[in-house]
Amino acid sequence: MDEVVELTRAMVAVDTRNPPGNERAIAGVCRDALAPFGATISEIEPAPGRLSLLATIPHPHAGSSRPTLIVNGHLDVVPVEEGAWSHDPFDPVVEDGRLYGRGSADMKGGIAAAICALGVLRRAGQVPACDIVFHLVADEERGGALGTQVLATRGLIHGDACLVPEPTDLALCIAERGLLVADVTVHGRPGHGSRPREGTSAIEHAASVVLAVHAADFGDEPHPLLGAPTANVGEIRGGSGHNTIAESCHLVVDRRVLPGTTEEGAVAGLRRRIEACGVSGLRYDLAVRVFGEASELDAGHPFVDVVGDAVATATGVTPPLIGMTFTTDARFVRNQAGVPAVVCGPGDVAQAHTNDEWVGVDRLVDAAAVYAEIFATFGRRG
Repeated sequence: MDEVVELTRAMVAVDTRNPPGNERAIAGVCRDALAPFGATISEIEPAPGRLSLLATIPHPHAGSSRPTLIVNGHLDVVPVEEGAWSHDPFDPVVEDGRLYGRGSADMKGGIAAAICALGVLRRAGQVPACDIVFHLVADEERGGALGTQVLATRGLIHGDACLVPEPTDLALCIAERGLLVADVTVHGRPGHGSRPREGTSAIEHAASVVLAVHAADFGDEPHPLLGAPTANVGEIRGGSGHNTIAESCHLVVDRRVLPGTTEEGAVAGLRRRIEACGVSGLRYDLAVRVFGEASELDAGHPFVDVVGDAVATATGVTPPLIGMTFTTDARFVRNQAGVPAVVCGPGDVAQAHTNDEWVGVDRLVDAAAVYAEIFATFGRRG
């Protein structure tokens, strides 16, 4: 318990808010934590400060044939609302069995538990049944373009399975929605504000677009773990002044999509909703800011059983299979690298991105035990 708490605290204490990121600032903490296990570490830095670490744990029986397990975790965290926290977000404290701090649940606690699992195994007098490679990556919170996506593009993701210790309260996440972020600019015709019907208000038309898109039914068949796709209009700005009919209005749409939906299909579905908003002669532009495919792993894949059995052995509870309504870096591992990935970590996703974010100390300990069991068994199963 002391080890996983102290490592989590050390990681949370490093401010890696994204933007701007600066994952290089936490590299020393990660290197020090992995050093007792003889890790060989390489750095990937596609932009200044945006560092990912690839750490290979040497096996005592070099040369023998074993599968490779990847542990993928992101080092960046989301911003904080200054003054809204009861605890300093980067001065982590433990109170009433909870470790408070930005990134404690999402997901520095999970990374710490996975590293500490190596020590658990060593103290038990065991060696891993697999080769283990840690991918401690940048930029997940802003889409992964400077992190796991770089690893995928450069062909650096090699393994037989991947564990992603994002917060699931140790449930097994095998599916997640994809993400389309689109900028929609609605155009109008300016005029004097005292004569609102002599021009065309982009704000008025954009309001119709919002009502047509936000929380709309896109007609997709619901997924058994992910439900129906969603759309959220999360930003809006428009007009140049109160006394001028608005010439333009800008919206940012966050659309979550199901496995099998392509970028072209997601955009087409969004356009259909926009163009059905009831505005005659609507003029607008749509530009894709981010697209990430949905991903899933077959529930019958053997690695699902490996992780599920480890959770049951360590905690006495058989974990449920779940889906996530949001995206993680598991999508790059599954879709681009073709490696089966299960997301399973300490902490509740309800704590992610919140004020006074916390993770239960007991769940950090449970997670370390679960991961040690995975390290000990992956590769020894028939």
